Amino acid sequence: MTVRGSCHCGRVAYRLEDAPTEAMECNCSICRRKGYQLAFSSPDKFTLETSRDDIAVYTFGSHTIRHQFCKTCGCAPFGEGTTPDGRAMVAINLRCAEGVDMSGVKIQQFDGANMA
Repeated sequence: MTVRGSCHCGRVAYRLEDAPTEAMECNCSICRRKGYQLAFSSPDKFTLETSRDDIAVYTFGSHTIRHQFCKTCGCAPFGEGTTPDGRAMVAINLRCAEGVDMSGVKIQQFDGANMA
């Protein structure tokens, strides 16, 4: 099942080829403030359907995740980066996804606030 998501104003929109069954809720400084529920996938299953010209990028800490957000409305529908073992990944914010039944998504808590 294909999942679609977007920022609030629609200037940043994506399509993900597989519906997520698991997500991560992290307590690090940015995830806690943004309220992220992140589902991870490989870049080959992710399609950005709008222009990257409407996206701003923020990185911090180890700079391994590029937090993408809309220049117009500020919503952060996805991020891109690398996994701890160096593979490329995309993280979609399920709070920006359409039609995802969250009762069927297993949420794993992650203690990012206490990582070295």
